[in-house]
Amino acid sequence: MPRRLGDLEDAVMTRVWEWNRPVTVREVLEDLQKERSIAYTTVMTVLDNLHQKGWVRREAEGRAYRYEAVSTRAAYAAALMNEAWSASDNPAAALVAFFGMMSPEQRQALRDAVRMVQVDEPAEDAEQQAEEPQETAPAEEHTAEAAAEGAGEAGPAEGDEPGASATGKGR
Repeated sequence: MPRRLGDLEDAVMTRVWEWNRPVTVREVLEDLQKERSIAYTTVMTVLDNLHQKGWVRREAEGRAYRYEAVSTRAAYAAALMNEAWSASDNPAAALVAFFGMMSPEQRQALRDAVRMVQVDEPAEDAEQQAEEPQETAPAEEHTAEAAAEGAGEAGPAEGDEPGASATGKGR
């Protein structure tokens, strides 16, 4: 589901995610009307489109439907980041640039997330990775954790030795 939502779709999904329960077109309409003038049929069409795209599931209730999110907002954001990263011709450079844009709080959240993923790795996977030879190009040697730790610092310049950073320190 990595297709980016439009502005109105995002406004509707925001309510569905925040309320975290099945919602009706009328409920979403009434909340949206606090911010803008919008027609019932517009909200109904948006929710139907979101259903067709697989973002919400619906269940009939009388003559109407109740809509419920299929995934979380976090999963949606992750899918968008993955789509953008996958489209890059230089994923390592894209990650370094992205990390450089992060606030200190975001970088700390990234460090925490990397630690959680590492803790969740099965022990045998970690042992297998340790036994495999690491043959990567210098630009691809940075892991998400290394980039997170050095976010905001430039990576190795062309011609630098692998493992050297812009600060001149090795790993």
